[in-house]
Amino acid sequence: MSSKPQPASSSSDLDERKQKRKLSNRESARRSRMRKQQHLDELVAQVGQLQDESKKMRQMIDGATQLYINFASENNVLRARVSELADRLHSLNSVIKVVSEVSELAYDVPHIPDVMLEPWQMPCSGQPIPANVDMFDDLFEF
Repeated sequence: MSSKPQPASSSSDLDERKQKRKLSNRESARRSRMRKQQHLDELVAQVGQLQDESKKMRQMIDGATQLYINFASENNVLRARVSELADRLHSLNSVIKVVSEVSELAYDVPHIPDVMLEPWQMPCSGQPIPANVDMFDDLFEF
């Protein structure tokens, strides 16, 4: 920056450049405000969307929790029923045994495995069922 006095035309050029710069700065500030407002609008829309998703997820969780509570309650009822029926079966077998001893009949009550209490002891035989390998030949002929 020189300290020389500028001619009048140079001074008007300087004023014109200042005015252009002011105008450019105002326009830049306006665009910046518009970008900020647009970004804010996008964030507000995203907040609304996330709140909706959160509400749906809460409803799904509440529904799943209610189903779990219902199934757990039903499971407890069924377990109690299995226990009651097992006790009843035991009592009835005892009565049959006493009656058979009193009547001097040789009636043997076989032990019937309770599949619900011991699922690993299935009442069916564990023998394999043989299959004829040639029985599928007709299916694969083209």
